[in-house]
Amino acid sequence: MTTTRPWHPPRAVSGPHRIGLTDIDAVNRVFSDAFTERYRRDGMVGVRVPQLNPAIWRYAIEDARDGAMLWRDEQGEVIAFNVAHRSGVEGWMGPLAVRPEWQGTGLGKAIVTEGIAWLRANGCVVIGLETMPRTMDNIGFYSGLGFLPGRLTITLTVEAAERDRPLSLIGNVPASGRQASLHACRELTKEVVPGYDFTRELELTLDLGLGDVAVIYTGTQLDGFALFHSASLVEGRSRDELRVLKMVLRHVDVIERMAESLADAARRTGTRRVAMRVQSEYGEVYRRLVEKGARVRWTDLRMTVRGFEERRAVGDAVVFSNWEI
Repeated sequence: MTTTRPWHPPRAVSGPHRIGLTDIDAVNRVFSDAFTERYRRDGMVGVRVPQLNPAIWRYAIEDARDGAMLWRDEQGEVIAFNVAHRSGVEGWMGPLAVRPEWQGTGLGKAIVTEGIAWLRANGCVVIGLETMPRTMDNIGFYSGLGFLPGRLTITLTVEAAERDRPLSLIGNVPASGRQASLHACRELTKEVVPGYDFTRELELTLDLGLGDVAVIYTGTQLDGFALFHSASLVEGRSRDELRVLKMVLRHVDVIERMAESLADAARRTGTRRVAMRVQSEYGEVYRRLVEKGARVRWTDLRMTVRGFEERRAVGDAVVFSNWEI
């Protein structure tokens, strides 16, 4: 069946405007409608994508700052948005969406182009996004804008479980010592993937009470940290998954200890399982987690702008940077 969409002249669109906290409801509706339509076109007619937890939107908007952009029609209604994030020299876009009746008008190209321009102007040398690998339309659309397909991101889950060793969380560190812990995370990141900096994401997560940061020490040396959210991703849903957004390990041998720590954090927060998004370039980490009983749940395709490809961590270090909220 062919769906006919009305053509809208460019003059009917205004933007980009910075997304404010008062825009969350409108952006949430566009998100739900656009992704529901995406699934429908992929043949999953009965799927309705729910709206996200407003607290998660606040995190995304405050993390992106001026990179959180929206577009309005002539009535002032939100018709599209793109949330562009910068972590040092790493830049990525997501989520981004166009209201279904405005798809096919060139607005999608405009919001992606604006996001790329913003990330380049802010010094990013890595620029990318993630999309569903089975969705040829999306892959073709982004390829036409200069994106190249890269690695897969494979979501693995580990069940919540108690561990023998004490769990170390930055959220449990007294306020007087928290900045020292965040500094250690920043220095470790700089050491294994120069130019990256996840400090703002760590601080926002702690300030908004969305999750915490698990840390692994050997003596006084920080060997790894993992930023996770335990707050529900979907509005009104129970907390089924503790989601790992960023993970930095000095060497691959730390992964078992980190996985145990995160499983314990899930248990303590009343969450059923841990979801880790493993980039396929780190095959040894993937192998070890699967051997420990991790289950494959989902895949996403990472795409980067030509000339702005990802950087692998040095040596046998590991860096997982989730390009979704």
